[in-house]
Amino acid sequence: MSETSPASASHHHRAGAAPRVPTAIITVSDTRTLENDTGGRCVAELLEAAGHPVVAREIAVDEPAAIVAALRRALAREDVRAVVLTGGTGVAPRDVTPDSVEPLLERIIPGFGELFRMLSYEEIGSAALLSRALAGIAAGAVVFVLPGSRGAVQLALRKLILPELGHLAAEALKRP
Repeated sequence: MSETSPASASHHHRAGAAPRVPTAIITVSDTRTLENDTGGRCVAELLEAAGHPVVAREIAVDEPAAIVAALRRALAREDVRAVVLTGGTGVAPRDVTPDSVEPLLERIIPGFGELFRMLSYEEIGSAALLSRALAGIAAGAVVFVLPGSRGAVQLALRKLILPELGHLAAEALKRP
């Protein structure tokens, strides 16, 4: 392979990937607690199994102000390089997580939501179009907004987030 081939360029681009990405987890729910939050627990287990420390975990109620406040707290921490929010990504009136998070993002990563919905479609069919999952960069950290179900969390983490987390976290720190 030549130095300019796409595969070598990708490999070189990932050379600066962070091996450990300290992550905060925010579960958006009116009914969950840290004890019964299976989606947030699943995120934590998968991150830690891959060597990424979970440095904060909290529950935020399904209200825009609470979601924004929780995300701002996480982003204000010097040890946080990624934030994963779960819950509130559907189309019901109480599903306001993407609407609350998106204005705080400096850059959107559209491919995340597109690929998540494509992979979801393979598993759950047309109901995948109801997901408003998204990702972006804010305050030098990568932010993911996922549905709250364990199945959605496992899909997003295993197929999309874990393979790219170190690379995305390294890129998020770069400023123009």
